Amino acid sequence: MIAGKKVIVVMPAYNAAQTLLQTYEEADAQGIVDSFVVVDDASHDETLEIARTLPKTRAHRHPANRGYGANQKTCYRLALEGGADIVIMLHPDYQYTPKLIPAMASLIASGLYDCVLGSRILGGYALKGGMPWWRYVANRALTLFENVMTGAKLSEYHTGYRAFSRRLLEQIALETNSDDFVFDSQMLAQVLWLDYRIAEVSCPTKYFEEGSSISFAKSVTYGFGVLLVSIQYRLARMGVLKPRIFADLQARPAGAQDHD
Repeated sequence: MIAGKKVIVVMPAYNAAQTLLQTYEEADAQGIVDSFVVVDDASHDETLEIARTLPKTRAHRHPANRGYGANQKTCYRLALEGGADIVIMLHPDYQYTPKLIPAMASLIASGLYDCVLGSRILGGYALKGGMPWWRYVANRALTLFENVMTGAKLSEYHTGYRAFSRRLLEQIALETNSDDFVFDSQMLAQVLWLDYRIAEVSCPTKYFEEGSSISFAKSVTYGFGVLLVSIQYRLARMGVLKPRIFADLQARPAGAQDHD
């Protein structure tokens, strides 16, 4: 726990057998994680078997591959069922350092933020960590477009390292979002729609052969999905339309703080 709040780390996993244990051990070594949730999206390796051996871990398997977004939906549902006050999503491919868990959790526990992102862009670590140049350029271009459409000033929208408060997760209509990779952008758009503060911490990353990576073709599809979500957000703010991902959001609780 941190400041009396229960911390649960969720790991959406797919063919993560080679890196899951290392990620778990380093995350658990931070000393504040109460429990873990690993959701295996019908992997073809020993991901589930390894997850079942990990202490204080709830391992769950989708009987068929449902997609990255669907995996996260299950992760967050199980974390909330487990009584989490703070939920941190950490990819089990060891590309993001688990050593930032205390910093991210403390920002939520302080009550100042309800969402914290581990940014690969802050500090200039993305290319140094081995991010392919074409992925870096796409990241920067999409982030610029998203900031223009949403009016936010985030350094990155596409990180897989995120922390959320319980009250925020309970408000977001997760089931209205995609089961695919664009889920990430839809979820952040919903956070911004609710006017919550978002904090960013600089996160060094590393890319290596064992780490999972979205294919170029899927990256292109994801990019177009991000553009669509951004345009939908702007049109919804203008009152031209209101897509379901915004229309189905719960009312914001009294006392919630605005984002900067």
